[in-house]
Amino acid sequence: MQTSPAQDEQAGPVHVGAPLAPLTTLRLGGPAARLIEAPDAGTAVDAVRATDESGEPLLLLGGGSNVVVADEGFTGTVVRMTGGGTAIERRPDGSVLLTAEAGEDWDAVVAATVAQGLGGLECLSGIPGLTGATPVQNVGAYGVEVSALLVDVDLYDRRTGTVRTHVPAAELGLGYRTSVLKNTDAAVVLRVRFALPGGGASMPIAYAELARTLGVDPGSTVPAEVAREAVLELRRGKGMVLDAADHDTWSAGSFFTNPIVDEAAVPDPAMPRWPAGEGRTKLPAAWLIQHAGFAPGHEGPGGRVGLSTRHVLALTNRGAGSTGDLLALAREVRAGVLDRFGIALHPEPVLVGCTL
Repeated sequence: MQTSPAQDEQAGPVHVGAPLAPLTTLRLGGPAARLIEAPDAGTAVDAVRATDESGEPLLLLGGGSNVVVADEGFTGTVVRMTGGGTAIERRPDGSVLLTAEAGEDWDAVVAATVAQGLGGLECLSGIPGLTGATPVQNVGAYGVEVSALLVDVDLYDRRTGTVRTHVPAAELGLGYRTSVLKNTDAAVVLRVRFALPGGGASMPIAYAELARTLGVDPGSTVPAEVAREAVLELRRGKGMVLDAADHDTWSAGSFFTNPIVDEAAVPDPAMPRWPAGEGRTKLPAAWLIQHAGFAPGHEGPGGRVGLSTRHVLALTNRGAGSTGDLLALAREVRAGVLDRFGIALHPEPVLVGCTL
């Protein structure tokens, strides 16, 4: 990676021809024409504004945990959010307002709240990436979604060139792994605010697998630190906690979302499912993949990529793969599920310069 001798007048350090693969959890993708590091909201706004004024393509990059970058890389400017800090405000009703800058590591934020005796975010432990991405995806795990705790966000509106503060969560269209911020580049998340209950108990344990691990009934609460350790244990068992030494964790997390279909379209009455609104049902993508004939460890082209040996929802880079290899495997899995069940799977990661 070549660093220019001077900084952009309106931004942070500028790197020319910066490799993007090391900045993603998949360790895949070509270089960026330019990369600007933004350690705070002001720097991010300046970098985005300057890039927009130049007419260059722009890619916002956080922890690289939910992105698939083309082998050819990105021909424009990448603005990478880093750090920024957090703040906690205790409110008269006993609850806590947590403010976190977009560039903060998400799991570090969760760990810090639990360490301070605060429950609420513990079921979202171990999720890689940065805090700014959590409302974009409405990140969720083990029965808890960001939407349950999100108060508001601060955004940079690229269309107007202005910063909008305290945009209510209700205006973000938060749904299953989606929001109005997803699949658009019109706004940049600068910081987020969460309302935490203020005590040390976890959120009610809603996920059956987690309840079994904890030895409690669904709906019970436990100390937040106990729930966090159980969640991390479950995620490690599925290869969903990034380990630089373990290629089985080199993934973008769950590659496909759980499809939501009309109840009448469920192909097998014995298929596990969850209610998803009136007349709608959410099906487990992992079940569909396995019952379409794809076992854990199923290999893609040349064995360079494959399904995780522990969780068929994760497509992994075995160390020598390419984005082309990964997409070929994804297409194979998608086609197999469609052929077996007539249900189309959709990717969860953002595809940059490539398509499925």
